[in-house]
Amino acid sequence: MFCRNCGAEVNDNQAICLKCGVKAGTGNTFCQNCGNTVDAGASVCLNCGVALKGGAAGGAGDLAGKDKTMMIVICLLLGGLGIHNFMMGETKKGVVKIVASMCFGLGGILALIDLIKICTDKYEVDPTKLF
Repeated sequence: MFCRNCGAEVNDNQAICLKCGVKAGTGNTFCQNCGNTVDAGASVCLNCGVALKGGAAGGAGDLAGKDKTMMIVICLLLGGLGIHNFMMGETKKGVVKIVASMCFGLGGILALIDLIKICTDKYEVDPTKLF
């Protein structure tokens, strides 16, 4: 197995890459199977054909490469305005939260739902979905 962030070889049971310190499986630069470079948005390695962890839309618990603690703080402080959505590339969700805050005062409730999902690693980053 290889680090998706720096391409260094890591053991299957390692929690972090010893070369770059990133959590195993996070990153989008290298294939975890063969270690070759891949496009940032790729969902399959074109060299070995293996599905990349996270893929183009990310997976549950993947916050578009952002630090979980930082996203929790931003969601807690500025979540009602959708700032955390903009940071993760979810522009549509961010705009909906701004409108929901301005018109209906619902941005805080939507941010609380996102905060709980981020804390429990259930948040899925998908720029094409609204909710």
